Amino acid sequence: MKHLCLNLKRFDVPASMGGVNRLAPGSGWAAAIVSAVREELEQYNGAARFPMYFPEAHLIPAVKAAEGSSVIEAGCQSVYRQDVAPGINFGAYTTNRPAASMKALGVKSTIIGHCEERNDKLGVLQEAGVTDTAAVNRLLNREIACAVNQGLTITYCIGEKAEERERWQDVLKEQLSVGLEGINTTNVIIAYEPVWAIGPGKVPPGADVIAPIARFIKEQTNGMPVIYGGGLKQDNAAMLASIPEIDGGLIALTRFSGEIGFYPDEYLEIIRIYMQHCSE
Repeated sequence: MKHLCLNLKRFDVPASMGGVNRLAPGSGWAAAIVSAVREELEQYNGAARFPMYFPEAHLIPAVKAAEGSSVIEAGCQSVYRQDVAPGINFGAYTTNRPAASMKALGVKSTIIGHCEERNDKLGVLQEAGVTDTAAVNRLLNREIACAVNQGLTITYCIGEKAEERERWQDVLKEQLSVGLEGINTTNVIIAYEPVWAIGPGKVPPGADVIAPIARFIKEQTNGMPVIYGGGLKQDNAAMLASIPEIDGGLIALTRFSGEIGFYPDEYLEIIRIYMQHCSE
């Protein structure tokens, strides 16, 4: 089974307001995306799954548009580290997303530990004077536990920064051991993000770098699925599909020059290339 995830982050902001959305008005943006790709993705039933992580405001139309799909999982962008508990807390988590509330909306999946979430948590901890490197992973572990308890599938992101490259094995090992401690990982996949290679002007890694790291992650996790979280694109889809240790990828933007943004037709082309080459 291949895991081809889509992280749409804040791609709903219109281009006129400085964003990259040229697809549809905000109110219909999520439904437009799911509706545009649903029919073609259904042909991969049994061979791949397609979690799609939307900003919270777009979850209801995304869930509705994906209703009845055998492969699309409308997903949220992380959950809060505490969940609703009868008689204790009824979900009063201002600005946060209890896993129970996501489940109640029809959400099926969530992405946890993306490098942007890790940086946000790290910044807050540093302001509080916390220097323990495992603290972020402990918080993420609690989020994963809440998501698992609500039956959500989870994409758990790990990865090393530029200053951590020489000790990447220790960094990834800690993120895995602490982040997954006590977790039933049946419905969890690992997304490897080479944080040092993400962003404008950065050189993306090739198979010679990705394969041994994916192999290391599988060794540390008893063979859990590993996807490439550094950006699955048209120009690297065939290469990533050729790596036996890689089980899919994380897609975000599909166009990086001109009218930068996410475009459903380009997304589908990435899927076609990846699935074609992984079956060869």
